[in-house]
Amino acid sequence: MAKGTHEYIEDERNRNILININGELFPRDRAMVSVFDSGFILGDGVWEGLRLHQGVVVFLKDHLRRLYQGAKALDMDIGLTPQALTQRLMETLEANDMHDGVHIRLMVTRGVKMTPYQDPRCTIPGSTIVIIPEYKTPSPRKIEGGIRLFTTHVRRGYPDVQDQKMNSHSKINCIQACIQAAKAGADEALMLDPHGFVVTCNSTHFFMVTAGEVWTSTGDFCLGGITRSKIIQLCHDLGVVVRQKNFSLFDVYGADECFVTGTFAGITPVNEVDGRVIGTGSRDMITKLQDGYLSMIHNEVNP
Repeated sequence: MAKGTHEYIEDERNRNILININGELFPRDRAMVSVFDSGFILGDGVWEGLRLHQGVVVFLKDHLRRLYQGAKALDMDIGLTPQALTQRLMETLEANDMHDGVHIRLMVTRGVKMTPYQDPRCTIPGSTIVIIPEYKTPSPRKIEGGIRLFTTHVRRGYPDVQDQKMNSHSKINCIQACIQAAKAGADEALMLDPHGFVVTCNSTHFFMVTAGEVWTSTGDFCLGGITRSKIIQLCHDLGVVVRQKNFSLFDVYGADECFVTGTFAGITPVNEVDGRVIGTGSRDMITKLQDGYLSMIHNEVNP
Protein backbone atom coordinates (compact mmCIF):
# COMPACT_ATOMS: atom_id res chain seq x y z
CA MET A 1 0.00 0.00 0.00
CA ALA A 2 1.33 3.44 -0.92
CA LYS A 3 2.07 5.87 1.88
CA GLY A 4 1.12 9.50 2.35
CA THR A 5 -1.68 11.19 0.45
CA HIS A 6 -1.62 8.55 -2.29
CA GLU A 7 -2.40 5.64 0.01
CA TYR A 8 -4.69 3.22 -1.79
CA ILE A 9 -6.44 -0.11 -1.40
CA GLU A 10 -4.48 -3.00 -2.90
CA ASP A 11 -6.20 -4.67 -5.85
CA GLU A 12 -5.16 -8.11 -7.11
CA ARG A 13 -6.31 -7.22 -10.64
CA ASN A 14 -3.26 -4.99 -11.00
CA ARG A 15 -1.04 -8.07 -11.25
CA ASN A 16 -2.43 -8.75 -14.71
CA ILE A 17 -2.67 -5.30 -16.26
CA LEU A 18 -1.46 -4.58 -19.77
CA ILE A 19 0.82 -1.57 -20.15
CA ASN A 20 1.07 0.37 -23.40
CA ILE A 21 4.57 1.25 -24.57
CA ASN A 22 4.70 3.09 -27.89
CA GLY A 23 1.46 1.52 -29.05
CA GLU A 24 2.30 -2.06 -28.04
CA LEU A 25 0.77 -3.83 -25.04
CA PHE A 26 2.91 -5.72 -22.52
CA PRO A 27 2.10 -7.65 -19.32
CA ARG A 28 3.23 -5.82 -16.18
CA ASP A 29 6.32 -7.99 -15.65
CA ARG A 30 7.53 -7.48 -19.23
CA ALA A 31 6.82 -3.76 -19.60
CA MET A 32 10.24 -2.14 -20.00
CA VAL A 33 11.97 0.81 -21.62
CA SER A 34 15.58 1.18 -22.71
CA VAL A 35 18.29 2.07 -20.20
CA PHE A 36 19.18 4.74 -22.77
CA ASP A 37 15.74 6.35 -22.55
CA SER A 38 15.81 10.09 -21.82
CA GLY A 39 13.39 9.66 -18.95
CA PHE A 40 15.58 7.07 -17.24
CA ILE A 41 18.88 8.83 -17.85
CA LEU A 42 17.84 12.44 -17.24
CA GLY A 43 14.20 12.70 -16.15
CA ASP A 44 13.61 14.38 -19.51
CA GLY A 45 9.88 14.04 -20.03
CA VAL A 46 6.38 15.15 -19.06
CA TRP A 47 3.50 13.20 -17.55
CA GLU A 48 -0.10 13.31 -16.39
CA GLY A 49 -2.11 11.45 -13.77
CA LEU A 50 -5.69 10.68 -14.89
CA ARG A 51 -8.81 9.14 -13.34
CA LEU A 52 -11.33 6.87 -15.04
CA HIS A 53 -14.88 7.24 -13.71
CA GLN A 54 -17.69 5.16 -15.20
CA GLY A 55 -15.96 4.82 -18.53
CA VAL A 56 -14.92 8.47 -18.78
CA VAL A 57 -11.42 9.88 -18.25
CA VAL A 58 -12.49 13.00 -16.39
CA PHE A 59 -11.15 16.43 -17.35
CA LEU A 60 -9.07 14.78 -20.09
CA LYS A 61 -8.92 17.88 -22.30
CA ASP A 62 -7.45 19.90 -19.43
CA HIS A 63 -4.83 17.25 -18.75
CA LEU A 64 -3.84 16.92 -22.38
CA ARG A 65 -3.59 20.69 -22.74
CA ARG A 66 -1.12 20.75 -19.84
CA LEU A 67 0.81 17.77 -21.23
CA TYR A 68 1.28 19.31 -24.67
CA GLN A 69 2.11 22.71 -23.20
CA GLY A 70 4.84 21.09 -21.09
CA ALA A 71 6.20 19.21 -24.09
CA LYS A 72 6.31 22.43 -26.11
CA ALA A 73 8.17 24.20 -23.30
CA LEU A 74 10.75 21.39 -23.40
CA ASP A 75 10.88 21.57 -27.22
CA MET A 76 9.75 17.94 -27.29
CA ASP A 77 7.70 16.41 -30.09
CA ILE A 78 5.20 13.94 -28.64
CA GLY A 79 4.69 12.53 -32.12
CA LEU A 80 0.93 12.07 -31.81
CA THR A 81 -1.93 14.52 -32.02
CA PRO A 82 -4.08 14.86 -28.88
CA GLN A 83 -6.79 12.93 -30.72
CA ALA A 84 -4.44 10.06 -31.60
CA LEU A 85 -3.06 9.96 -28.06
CA THR A 86 -6.60 9.87 -26.69
CA GLN A 87 -7.41 6.95 -28.98
CA ARG A 88 -4.32 5.07 -27.75
CA LEU A 89 -5.33 5.74 -24.17
CA MET A 90 -8.86 4.44 -24.70
CA GLU A 91 -7.57 1.36 -26.55
CA THR A 92 -5.36 0.60 -23.54
CA LEU A 93 -8.31 0.84 -21.17
CA GLU A 94 -10.43 -1.32 -23.49
CA ALA A 95 -7.69 -3.97 -23.69
CA ASN A 96 -7.71 -4.10 -19.88
CA ASP A 97 -11.52 -4.14 -19.76
CA MET A 98 -11.40 -1.16 -17.38
CA HIS A 99 -14.42 1.02 -16.69
CA ASP A 100 -14.18 2.62 -13.25
CA GLY A 101 -11.93 3.23 -10.25
CA VAL A 102 -8.78 3.43 -12.36
CA HIS A 103 -5.77 5.72 -12.03
CA ILE A 104 -3.71 6.22 -15.18
CA ARG A 105 -0.13 7.41 -15.45
CA LEU A 106 0.54 8.81 -18.93
CA MET A 107 4.24 9.48 -19.53
CA VAL A 108 6.12 10.92 -22.49
CA THR A 109 9.90 11.17 -22.69
CA ARG A 110 12.10 12.66 -25.39
CA GLY A 111 13.07 9.15 -26.47
CA VAL A 112 16.15 6.94 -26.61
CA LYS A 113 19.60 8.56 -26.40
CA MET A 114 22.49 7.65 -28.68
CA THR A 115 24.71 7.91 -25.61
CA PRO A 116 24.13 8.97 -21.98
CA TYR A 117 24.31 12.74 -22.41
CA GLN A 118 21.88 15.58 -21.76
CA ASP A 119 21.96 17.34 -25.14
CA PRO A 120 18.57 16.73 -26.87
CA ARG A 121 20.45 16.48 -30.18
CA CYS A 122 21.90 13.18 -28.91
CA THR A 123 18.44 11.59 -29.02
CA ILE A 124 17.23 9.17 -31.68
CA PRO A 125 14.07 10.71 -33.22
CA GLY A 126 10.84 9.40 -31.72
CA SER A 127 9.42 9.94 -28.26
CA THR A 128 8.66 7.19 -25.73
CA ILE A 129 4.99 7.07 -24.69
CA VAL A 130 3.95 4.86 -21.77
CA ILE A 131 0.41 4.37 -20.42
CA ILE A 132 0.02 2.55 -17.09
CA PRO A 133 -3.58 2.00 -15.94
CA GLU A 134 -4.15 0.57 -12.44
CA TYR A 135 -7.15 -0.11 -10.27
CA LYS A 136 -6.67 2.32 -7.39
CA THR A 137 -9.24 3.34 -4.82
CA PRO A 138 -8.03 6.09 -2.44
CA SER A 139 -7.73 4.91 1.15
CA PRO A 140 -10.85 5.84 3.18
CA ARG A 141 -8.51 6.12 6.17
CA LYS A 142 -6.97 9.26 4.66
CA ILE A 143 -10.09 10.69 3.00
CA GLU A 144 -12.13 10.37 6.19
CA GLY A 145 -9.41 10.56 8.82
CA GLY A 146 -7.28 13.32 7.32
CA ILE A 147 -3.53 13.75 6.96
CA ARG A 148 -0.57 15.43 8.65
CA LEU A 149 1.73 17.92 6.90
CA PHE A 150 5.27 18.99 7.70
CA THR A 151 6.81 22.19 6.36
CA THR A 152 10.00 21.35 4.50
CA HIS A 153 13.07 23.54 4.04
CA VAL A 154 13.05 22.63 0.32
CA ARG A 155 11.54 25.59 -1.52
CA ARG A 156 9.58 26.00 -4.71
CA GLY A 157 11.99 28.12 -6.71
CA TYR A 158 11.93 30.77 -9.39
CA PRO A 159 10.96 29.79 -12.96
CA ASP A 160 14.39 30.75 -14.27
CA VAL A 161 15.85 27.91 -12.18
CA GLN A 162 13.16 25.27 -12.76
CA ASP A 163 9.68 26.32 -13.78
CA GLN A 164 7.33 24.74 -11.24
CA LYS A 165 4.44 24.96 -13.70
CA MET A 166 6.02 22.19 -15.77
CA ASN A 167 4.84 18.68 -14.89
CA SER A 168 8.16 17.12 -15.80
CA HIS A 169 9.77 13.85 -14.77
CA SER A 170 12.41 15.89 -12.96
CA LYS A 171 10.80 15.93 -9.50
CA ILE A 172 13.88 15.76 -7.29
CA ASN A 173 12.92 18.84 -5.26
CA CYS A 174 9.52 17.30 -4.50
CA ILE A 175 11.15 13.97 -3.65
CA GLN A 176 13.54 15.71 -1.23
CA ALA A 177 10.59 17.47 0.38
CA CYS A 178 8.66 14.20 0.64
CA ILE A 179 11.63 12.47 2.30
CA GLN A 180 11.91 15.20 4.91
CA ALA A 181 8.19 14.99 5.68
CA ALA A 182 8.32 11.20 5.93
CA LYS A 183 11.28 11.38 8.33
CA ALA A 184 9.21 13.77 10.45
CA GLY A 185 6.35 11.24 10.54
CA ALA A 186 4.04 13.27 8.27
CA ASP A 187 2.08 12.23 5.20
CA GLU A 188 3.28 14.97 2.90
CA ALA A 189 5.43 18.09 2.78
CA LEU A 190 4.10 21.63 2.78
CA MET A 191 6.34 23.79 0.60
CA LEU A 192 7.08 27.53 0.67
CA ASP A 193 8.13 29.94 -2.07
CA PRO A 194 11.46 31.85 -2.03
CA HIS A 195 9.78 34.61 0.05
CA GLY A 196 8.48 32.24 2.73
CA PHE A 197 4.83 32.21 1.63
CA VAL A 198 2.90 28.94 1.50
CA VAL A 199 2.70 27.49 -2.01
CA THR A 200 1.75 23.85 -2.33
CA CYS A 201 2.62 20.33 -1.20
CA ASN A 202 5.09 17.92 -2.75
CA SER A 203 2.38 16.06 -4.72
CA THR A 204 -0.89 17.88 -4.00
CA HIS A 205 -2.16 21.47 -3.80
CA PHE A 206 -2.86 23.20 -0.50
CA PHE A 207 -5.96 25.16 0.55
CA MET A 208 -7.01 26.69 3.87
CA VAL A 209 -10.32 28.03 5.19
CA THR A 210 -10.57 31.09 7.40
CA ALA A 211 -13.68 33.06 8.41
CA GLY A 212 -15.72 31.39 5.68
CA GLU A 213 -13.21 32.16 2.92
CA VAL A 214 -11.08 29.68 1.01
CA TRP A 215 -7.42 30.65 0.45
CA THR A 216 -4.83 29.11 -1.82
CA SER A 217 -1.52 30.38 -3.16
CA THR A 218 -1.12 32.85 -6.00
CA GLY A 219 -0.12 29.94 -8.24
CA ASP A 220 3.14 31.65 -9.22
CA PHE A 221 5.34 28.87 -7.81
CA CYS A 222 3.27 25.74 -8.32
CA LEU A 223 2.01 23.40 -10.98
CA GLY A 224 -1.20 24.48 -12.68
CA GLY A 225 -3.21 21.79 -10.93
CA ILE A 226 -6.31 20.54 -12.75
CA THR A 227 -8.15 19.65 -9.54
CA ARG A 228 -6.95 22.89 -7.98
CA SER A 229 -8.52 24.87 -10.82
CA LYS A 230 -11.76 22.88 -10.52
CA ILE A 231 -12.02 23.64 -6.78
CA ILE A 232 -11.43 27.34 -7.42
CA GLN A 233 -14.18 27.28 -10.06
CA LEU A 234 -16.43 25.31 -7.70
CA CYS A 235 -16.04 27.98 -5.02
CA HIS A 236 -17.14 30.62 -7.51
CA ASP A 237 -20.12 28.48 -8.53
CA LEU A 238 -21.17 27.95 -4.90
CA GLY A 239 -20.77 31.61 -3.97
CA VAL A 240 -17.82 30.87 -1.67
CA VAL A 241 -15.19 33.59 -1.50
CA VAL A 242 -11.93 32.12 -2.80
CA ARG A 243 -8.68 34.08 -2.76
CA GLN A 244 -5.45 33.28 -4.58
CA LYS A 245 -3.01 35.23 -2.44
CA ASN A 246 0.17 35.22 -0.42
CA PHE A 247 -0.16 33.89 3.12
CA SER A 248 2.24 32.49 5.70
CA LEU A 249 2.40 29.64 8.18
CA PHE A 250 0.97 32.05 10.75
CA ASP A 251 -2.29 31.99 8.78
CA VAL A 252 -2.18 28.22 8.30
CA TYR A 253 -1.69 27.43 11.99
CA GLY A 254 -4.72 29.56 12.83
CA ALA A 255 -6.95 28.28 10.02
CA ASP A 256 -10.41 26.86 10.63
CA GLU A 257 -9.93 24.06 8.09
CA CYS A 258 -7.19 22.92 5.70
CA PHE A 259 -7.23 20.46 2.81
CA VAL A 260 -5.22 19.31 -0.18
CA THR A 261 -6.38 18.50 -3.70
CA GLY A 262 -5.21 16.17 -6.43
CA THR A 263 -6.40 14.03 -9.31
CA PHE A 264 -5.96 10.79 -7.36
CA ALA A 265 -8.02 11.47 -4.22
CA GLY A 266 -9.88 14.69 -4.99
CA ILE A 267 -10.11 16.57 -1.67
CA THR A 268 -8.32 15.28 1.43
CA PRO A 269 -8.66 16.98 4.85
CA VAL A 270 -5.55 18.15 6.72
CA ASN A 271 -5.73 17.63 10.48
CA GLU A 272 -2.30 18.82 11.51
CA VAL A 273 0.52 21.02 10.22
CA ASP A 274 3.91 21.00 11.97
CA GLY A 275 2.35 19.53 15.10
CA ARG A 276 -0.39 22.18 15.26
CA VAL A 277 -3.92 20.78 15.24
CA ILE A 278 -5.98 22.66 12.66
CA GLY A 279 -9.20 24.27 13.87
CA THR A 280 -11.64 22.52 16.17
CA GLY A 281 -12.40 19.52 13.98
CA SER A 282 -15.11 21.17 11.91
CA ARG A 283 -15.19 20.19 8.23
CA ASP A 284 -18.19 22.17 7.05
CA MET A 285 -16.41 23.76 4.08
CA ILE A 286 -14.48 20.60 3.19
CA THR A 287 -17.68 18.54 3.13
CA LYS A 288 -19.42 21.17 1.01
CA LEU A 289 -16.58 21.17 -1.51
CA GLN A 290 -16.23 17.38 -1.53
CA ASP A 291 -19.92 17.06 -2.40
CA GLY A 292 -19.61 19.76 -5.05
CA TYR A 293 -16.54 18.14 -6.60
CA LEU A 294 -18.33 14.79 -6.85
CA SER A 295 -21.15 16.61 -8.65
CA MET A 296 -18.63 18.09 -11.10
CA ILE A 297 -17.34 14.60 -11.87
CA HIS A 298 -20.90 13.33 -12.26
CA ASN A 299 -21.62 16.12 -14.76
CA GLU A 300 -18.44 15.25 -16.66
CA VAL A 301 -19.51 11.61 -16.87
CA ASN A 302 -23.15 12.42 -17.62
CA PRO A 303 -23.11 15.68 -19.65
